[in-house]
Amino acid sequence: MDTIPPNQSQRRRPWIETPLIESAALSKAAGCRIFLKLDCLQPSGSFKSRGIGNLILAHLSDPSNNGKKLHFYSSSGGNAGLAAVVAARDLGCACTVVVPHSTKQYTIDILRAAGASDVLQHGASWFEADTFLRETFIDVPEQIDGVKNVYVHPFDNPIIWGGHSSIISELADQLPAREDGDKTHFPADVIICSVGGGGLFNGIIQGLNEYNKSHPKDGPREKELDVLAVETKGADSLAYSLQSGELKSLDAITSIATTLGALSVAPMAFQNAREPPEGVRVTSVVVPDAEAARGVVTFADEMRILVEPACGVSIDVALGARLREAVTDRELGPDSRVVVVVCGGSAVTPEIVAEYRTRLAQGWV
Repeated sequence: MDTIPPNQSQRRRPWIETPLIESAALSKAAGCRIFLKLDCLQPSGSFKSRGIGNLILAHLSDPSNNGKKLHFYSSSGGNAGLAAVVAARDLGCACTVVVPHSTKQYTIDILRAAGASDVLQHGASWFEADTFLRETFIDVPEQIDGVKNVYVHPFDNPIIWGGHSSIISELADQLPAREDGDKTHFPADVIICSVGGGGLFNGIIQGLNEYNKSHPKDGPREKELDVLAVETKGADSLAYSLQSGELKSLDAITSIATTLGALSVAPMAFQNAREPPEGVRVTSVVVPDAEAARGVVTFADEMRILVEPACGVSIDVALGARLREAVTDRELGPDSRVVVVVCGGSAVTPEIVAEYRTRLAQGWV
């Protein structure tokens, strides 16, 4: 199931079409045209509003749920949990979030202020919190009469990927048309996105595949669109699996980009990275925490917008040598189009940005 057309539901979509802007300052630094897809402006502050919102809307639009009161349950205290709370709230439903004991009070306060029905703490990790949620609220034979409990996974669900794929249809409309009038090729050369569990990445691949199928070309495409799947060292579960040749899990998350912190990506993300659809080339890029932090500081300075390191990592890749290293056989010049999905994130404050600025000035690498 993909995104739900508005005419199939009387409920409004709990996400918005976000702006796409071309940054003169970042383009000058990068030596090519840098376009910023500002999904940090979604109602929850991150791209998660698309996928999680689509999942919640799909359940509410399901005829089998007519007459039932739905209560949604999320096991993510990060951006997925906040997106679930905001989407459920805006659609008139309850949402409870279960987080591990390691979750900061700051995050719990944000969830409650956003309208969570309850925020429960259990276990030392997301896995333990998730297991508790499933056993206590989802995999139970009896629930309160008239209420159906619905599980919301942070990233591993085709309906979530369908919601994220809407980024591509928006980009197709927002990007300038190619000067040669060619509509068979997507109007960008490179798309850069961050990878946590793989939900955003899967949505982008799905959207590009759908675009290429709807814009057929006679014969093979002579130039593929590059998708850079970016992670930080210590949260690089996709890169680890690709290097291993099979889907594998990290032992622990050691990066500051905690919202990239999935020990293992969704199996579909691994498959999409290994065997992308025709016309798309995927390259895994892994960078140290300092470069992710530098992206956060750069974006705050140039755009006056705060984003998490999980987002800053993609911004920094777009501006440095890593972009050209990742697409060595593509000549990136002043007219080349590079789209950065500014995925956002709520776990950032001005104080955190100031800390990053200080550490970078002191030689953080």
